[in-house]
Amino acid sequence: MATKKIKDDLGFEKNLERLETIVDTLENGELTLDDSLKLFKEGVELSKYCSSKLETVQQEVKKVVLKNNGEFTLETFAGEEE
Repeated sequence: MATKKIKDDLGFEKNLERLETIVDTLENGELTLDDSLKLFKEGVELSKYCSSKLETVQQEVKKVVLKNNGEFTLETFAGEEE
């Protein structure tokens, strides 16, 4: 495959930057149909990767909660989209 491979070691930010570049390039509309399709496929994979990373991080995020007895506890972050 000619497209760049998604690399976890690049991190979320670099992969997101690449996805944004792909979107900008596709919106420009100056590529051939074949090149557009290749970039689109890469963008879909990057989108899946970034979405998965965000879901994983969301599950790990903790929030501090003050209990009735005055103690603090850590609870798993519950997303608002549920």
